[in-house]
Formats: sequence, C-alpha cells, structure tokens
Amino acid sequence: MTATANGQSDERKVAKRSNLIIALVLITGSLAAELIGALLSGSLALLADAGDMVTNVTAISVALLSLWLADRPASVERTFGLRRTEALAALFNAITLWVIAIWIFLEAYERLEEPPEVEGGIVLAAGLIVLCCNMAAAWMLHRSSKLNISVEGAFRHVLADALGSVGVVISGILILTLDWTLADPIMGIAIAVFIIISSLGLWRKVFQVLVEGVPDHIDVYRLCSDMEDVEGVTVVHDIHVWTISSGYDAVTAHVVVDPSYDGDPYALTRRLRDIARGYEGVEHVTIQVEPSAEGCTEDHHVGHLQARARPPRRKLLPF
Repeated sequence: MTATANGQSDERKVAKRSNLIIALVLITGSLAAELIGALLSGSLALLADAGDMVTNVTAISVALLSLWLADRPASVERTFGLRRTEALAALFNAITLWVIAIWIFLEAYERLEEPPEVEGGIVLAAGLIVLCCNMAAAWMLHRSSKLNISVEGAFRHVLADALGSVGVVISGILILTLDWTLADPIMGIAIAVFIIISSLGLWRKVFQVLVEGVPDHIDVYRLCSDMEDVEGVTVVHDIHVWTISSGYDAVTAHVVVDPSYDGDPYALTRRLRDIARGYEGVEHVTIQVEPSAEGCTEDHHVGHLQARARPPRRKLLPF
C-alpha cells in the first residue's frame, strides 16, 4: 500500500469514497420509495423518515465533498490545506439532524390532537424496503466511519434512519392489525428522540476538533514525561496538541536542553520527534530546542506539565 501525507493509504481513501458512493445510491433509491409511500399512506412516521433521508443524501454528499477538499494541496494561504472542512461537514450533519428532529416534534404534536387516517399496509411495505436499504448503506459506511469524522457523521445519519425505519415498520404493523393510528405520530416522536441522542457523540467530536482540544487518545502528561526522560532534556514546555482532521494530529513543543549536554542536537531532535510520532495519528510535529526558556513569550504551561500523574480530563460538553 502506498502511504499518503495524512498517514492513510490510497487504497483506504478509495475504499471510503466507494463506500460513500454505494451508500448514496442505496439511500437515494430508498428515499424515492419512502416519499411515494408517505404520499400514498399519509403517514407521519414515513414522512419524518423521508425527511431524515433527505439529510442522509445531503450528509453523504457533503462527506464526499469534504474528502475531495481534504486532498487539495496546502498553499501559502492555507498551510494545512482544507483538511478542516471535514469537521465543518460533520458540524453541518449534526445541525441538520437536530433541525429535522425539531420538525418531527412539531408535526407529531399536531397529529396527536387530530390523528389522520393512515394506510398501514403501505407504511409496512415501504418501511421494510427502506430498512433493508438503510442497513446495507450503514454496513458500507461503518467500515470507514472510524477513520473520518465526516464519514462518521454520514454513518450516524444512516444509522438513525435505519432504526427509524424499524419504528416505521412497527407503526405499520400496529395500524394494520389494531387500527391504532396514534402509533404513527408516537413513532415519529420516538424517531426524533433517537436522532437527537445518536447525534450527541458527533457533536462532542466536532466541538473537540473545532476548539483544538487534545485528542482523547493522546496523554499530554505521558508525552511530556517520555520526552523529558531523553538524555539531555531538562523540561518540555509550551506544548500544544490538537487535531487537524481525522487521523491527522499535530504536536508542537519547546524543549529546554541542559547546557552541559554534548550530544548531537540533531539526533536529539529526531528522537523527540519519533516519540511524538509514536502516538497514533500524530503526523505533524514541530520541536524547538533551546538552552533556556529565557526570552520566550509563549504560554509555557510548565506548572501543570510537571505533574507526573494525570488528573481526570474534564469534559467541555456534558456527553
């Protein structure tokens, strides 16, 4: 496999795009079936699921666009290229999930007061077709969702709709067997609640990237401790660790070297870079070696980095 600049193989990138394209075809086909079923049956559950399906098509399309933009070369104006568009695409997906959920709540409220007539047989048939398509699309996207946050956003969209389709099927069965038309708006509300809950994790990841928080898999205390254990290093300070895009983390640090150290400074710098790159996903490392911290105007973070035991990380969001 040929390695790319962001540490992922070309084959993986092609696979991600292929998975997204196949999922897009499946979702577009099931959207057409669901819209026809919703119009013929008058079902809110089907209509809500179709509305969510529209956001699925948009989510996958945006994820494909973000993958293409992320591959654009860096420039003087954008030294990291357009990698951060991946997080923006995921943010767009998270926002649209909540918008569609709010719309479902409002529509369901009206239908709870005056339940309309719904054709249960059409709801059941359409729900089964859409469920099969959604499960196939979710399976395709799941393989790439752990490698890319925008793909994960699309995967969460499809997964929410797949489980929503289960609700549509249940609604169709209840209407067909018990003539309980209230099942339709109730199931619509259940779908909306699940959409909101399933998107919380995505919101947290997007927020963490956009505020340039430390990636969950990197322990800054351990990283500094490993660097300070290298012969000649006195202290690591002014360290910054953040995520540019999925699988592409950056580390910068100032390293104070003992003035009496007579080893090769270039070998020392390479050793420090290797330590940082030993952490999964770290692709961009900048190490500044200096004899003392005198004259530095940056926020050195020396106080908390001297601690050897890492305190529990506080979450910036309650999920």
